[in-house]
Amino acid sequence: MSGLRFCANLKWLFTELPFPERFTAAAEAGFTAVEYASPYAFSPAFLQDLLQANGLQQILINTPTGAPDSPLRAGAACHPDFQPAFQAAMSQALEYAAALSCPFIHLQAGIEPAGVSAGRALHQFEENICWSIEKAEKQGVILLLEAINLRDIPGYFLHDYHLAAEIVRRINHPSLRLMLDLYHCQVLHGDISHNLMRLLPLAAHLQIADAPTRSEPGSGELHWPFIFRQLEQQGYRGWIGCEYRPLHHSVESLNWLRRYQSAGR
Repeated sequence: MSGLRFCANLKWLFTELPFPERFTAAAEAGFTAVEYASPYAFSPAFLQDLLQANGLQQILINTPTGAPDSPLRAGAACHPDFQPAFQAAMSQALEYAAALSCPFIHLQAGIEPAGVSAGRALHQFEENICWSIEKAEKQGVILLLEAINLRDIPGYFLHDYHLAAEIVRRINHPSLRLMLDLYHCQVLHGDISHNLMRLLPLAAHLQIADAPTRSEPGSGELHWPFIFRQLEQQGYRGWIGCEYRPLHHSVESLNWLRRYQSAGR
């Protein structure tokens, strides 16, 4: 049985360091791949140099978002009034994905639009997804949908993993899959083992953090040896992003990973 593959999320890990230095820290900690939400403050060439210098693969980026106090602070995909902004954001994400050889883009749904029915917002979301699939397929990029709990992002439109799965099934295209974040899934739905069995077949990428504090595995209520064993038994072969807030120092927070690796997987 082959072991699981973990990548470092550089938005959350190694934050003791300036962002460019986190690539080296990730490599020194043994990671061979990284993810982070927003590369857009840096040029693609600069990020590409950091990846190559440290022997790292870029796994995931998110679509761009608006300012923290704007209606687009969590994306634009469900907003009927902002379709041009969404298309511009997706085009920018695809440019970065191409430059960084990044296989996955998290297509962020956005905040529920004021004065817009849930059905209208869902229709706009799916329309934008289909527009994006046509662009993404041409460069071999897979778009990912992630449900996010309302405690972390109040008002987030896609806050149900079963709705996300329904959308993936309904659109039924190989360039659209789930990003299954086990922290969000636990906060939203609980019963993580049952939901893994239901949702994992639709997932192309996973992210992990313990609940309820979103810190490292082993710091909260989830039983990670059982979860990792279940992922192995279900045959998951994708990457798992370490998207958690370390309780103390980032390197110290990786003790759970060293224990997993020392178990002979």
